[in-house]
Amino acid sequence: MLKRFWLWLGRLLGKLVLFLAVVGLGGWGIAELYYAWKFSGPVSAQEQIPPGEAAMTRGIIEDAIRVVEQHKDQTRVLRDAHAKAHGCVKAEVTVLPELNGELRQGVFSEPGKTWQALMRLSNGNAYPQFDRVRDARGMAIKLFDVPGAKLMNSPAVAGEQDFVMFNHPSFFVSDVAEYQSNFKAQADGKKVLAFFPSLDPRTWQIRHLTIALKTLAPAPNSPVATTYDSVAPFKFGPHNIKYRVVPAPERCPAYTLPAVNTDMPNFLHDALYQQLSLDRMPACFELQVQRQNPDHYMPLEDTSIQWSEAISPFETVATIKVPAQDFDSTEQTIACDNQSFNPWHALPEHRPLGGINRLRKAVYEAVSAYRHERNAQ
Repeated sequence: MLKRFWLWLGRLLGKLVLFLAVVGLGGWGIAELYYAWKFSGPVSAQEQIPPGEAAMTRGIIEDAIRVVEQHKDQTRVLRDAHAKAHGCVKAEVTVLPELNGELRQGVFSEPGKTWQALMRLSNGNAYPQFDRVRDARGMAIKLFDVPGAKLMNSPAVAGEQDFVMFNHPSFFVSDVAEYQSNFKAQADGKKVLAFFPSLDPRTWQIRHLTIALKTLAPAPNSPVATTYDSVAPFKFGPHNIKYRVVPAPERCPAYTLPAVNTDMPNFLHDALYQQLSLDRMPACFELQVQRQNPDHYMPLEDTSIQWSEAISPFETVATIKVPAQDFDSTEQTIACDNQSFNPWHALPEHRPLGGINRLRKAVYEAVSAYRHERNAQ
């Protein structure tokens, strides 16, 4: 009797598991077909600014300042994102000597030209947490002594060209409206509402939640051992493009990083210090661009979409070398914290495009001014 019961229960559970697997696979297949249909066809090669974006931006600035105040330490107001730096290091950005004429734009217009630069490597969170916590990782690059009129008129950034990236090819929101809803929920400490804003399933952001979970990845072995993407689009002379920076160890002397203790809270800084300061070995990258093909679904206004590399492969425009150096004195750390990186610190040839970049202009400027004022810089 008992044996028959267990056999019956086993068959029932087996059928239930099979049913759930079929439903799950069917749902996945339907979702794939739906998104293949939704994210297809030609797109605009021009920006399309929705009504109400300015008002939403003002609300986001208010929430960003709340986050800054929530996460300040005993002595300093930190950034609203990428608060923890692994280091600010000197770098050299060299335009490819053989660069294709169509890609000789802006700071890349002179083949073989080397720009002196500063590179900030960081975690993505607004709170300086342990490196082993799943998180996004960021790279910001600032070129110095860049001539020409810039998009922002401040004398403090007159000679600068910035590139801001993090290590995932797409963002977990599409536009400013979604960013406002998501960011407000997180600022209020209601993280579930960031992707499930109501009981109505039509408002749920399952795909964006998946992107966010992929973005919050385990830490790489070193901050110079991962790829960084611009996520949002930019002008590149007449082209619309996205940037990325990829490690290029073949352009540097052979080097193997010794094992680092990942239980240490700042092991990414330790890995960077080990390579550049102790072992005196440089790190190398390539800076690449991906051109928009508007005949395919490569939108300017939706940062949750990864542009297809099969349709438009990335093209290398410059190399980046981070030479061996000492970078973690107290003075350098404070100077790094006081730096402002903004994609709008740029030549018109590299103008940021799309809603998330328009939002960045206002938020970065407002939060940077607030942070510097509160820090009595």
